[in-house]
Amino acid sequence: MRDDAGSAGPCRARDAGAAAPYDDGSAAPYDGRDVGLLAPGRAGSVAEAATSDVAFLQAMLDAEAALTRAQAALGLAPAQAADAVTGAARADRFDLRDLALRARRGGNPVIPLVADLTAALPEAYAPYVHRGATSQDILDTAAMLVAARTAAPVLDDLDRTAHALARLAAEHRDTPMPGRTLTQHAVPTTFGLKAAGWRSLVLDARDRLTAVRDSLPVQLGGAAGTLAAFDAYAEAAGTGVRLVSAYARELALAEPALPWHTLRTPVADLAGALAFTAGALGKLAADVLVLSRTEIGELSEGSGGGSSAMPHKANPVRATLIAAAARRAPAAAAVLYGAVAAEDERPAGAWHAEWEPLRDLLRQVGGAARDAAELVTGLRVHPARMREHLDLTGGLIVSERLTALLAARTDRERATRLLTDAARTARTTGAGPAGVLADALAVDPALKDLDLDALTDPTHYTGAAGALTDRALSRY
Repeated sequence: MRDDAGSAGPCRARDAGAAAPYDDGSAAPYDGRDVGLLAPGRAGSVAEAATSDVAFLQAMLDAEAALTRAQAALGLAPAQAADAVTGAARADRFDLRDLALRARRGGNPVIPLVADLTAALPEAYAPYVHRGATSQDILDTAAMLVAARTAAPVLDDLDRTAHALARLAAEHRDTPMPGRTLTQHAVPTTFGLKAAGWRSLVLDARDRLTAVRDSLPVQLGGAAGTLAAFDAYAEAAGTGVRLVSAYARELALAEPALPWHTLRTPVADLAGALAFTAGALGKLAADVLVLSRTEIGELSEGSGGGSSAMPHKANPVRATLIAAAARRAPAAAAVLYGAVAAEDERPAGAWHAEWEPLRDLLRQVGGAARDAAELVTGLRVHPARMREHLDLTGGLIVSERLTALLAARTDRERATRLLTDAARTARTTGAGPAGVLADALAVDPALKDLDLDALTDPTHYTGAAGALTDRALSRY
């Protein structure tokens, strides 16, 4: 690269699309592109751009520039140095691939970046780059910046999803459908209550992610988390603590109580919030995938995807991509949780293991949130199919209700036996369950006057579904 004064920095300018290895043979051919070919869930999303290599590089540069500005604010560096570092800290002036290759020597990209940023400055200001910091200070702070910047569009998409689900829940407050447990019809419910439940999970995810986003801290501890170098440069005790406050203000991140090089609560909390968000959206997707099966058809995506071999298909692609993210997210979060058990004051391997899973989590959740907003905004509900399916068991879907009523006239054991026998007879003979039950009840004077047609109407047995939907929609 070259600074404004025209002095050449040490990094080698390379075309990111070049296929040839470097002259020293240090790299295999590489075309420099990661366009998301195998990642349709995040391709084209805001989260993808916010977590790109360029975005991480800019975040590291922002962290370096903010550190110099914070030192200048405390009188520890010339204001001109802060201006110079900030002016040079532009990602488009650095060779990403070259930084990545040189990162292998020290195990992280901050080391070559500091060298290149320092070389880009006039000699008088070069000593104020990275002064007193360690590589982990910069990379951890950059990760928090990237997470905060990625969280913003994710939260916007969660709000869009919650708004669309509120509309669906209100519109279908009293739309009856089969409730299913262990894959089988259980008792009737309403689609409004189901949509309200999805919305509740989405709001839970939004609240958790918002709280984590607002608590993301800067990292500043120096070589071993004591801030000693900052005091040494200033020749004044307590300078490092004051610098942490100034640093946090420069980046609009939280001020940590302690350096957290091996106290990984911020990363673990972020992992938990992201994994929960993926799971919450995954629940919604799982239900849509089941209910949009051809043989069920109670829901369908507004614009299903096509098939390369079967023109008649309209695949639930948005739900499929969300489901894929929900399956991958726990594994990435597990790596981040595993890194909490980090040794010493700065660890070997635990910290390094976090970088890629954290980016993967941010991308997966960012893509899933985008797809969820699109899915629920265009979701089609088919009440006629829901009503049709309520009748599949000939009234036995309300056996719970019948058990309670019969038990009041006879006893619970006998009531359960009557209904179990009627269901078994209906399944084996193909006869209508209501008719079989009517025959069974006719022999008992205490039971024969029951209006089975009314009692087995599934639309009259949705319990407090409407009231529960109203209650859920009163949130926010």
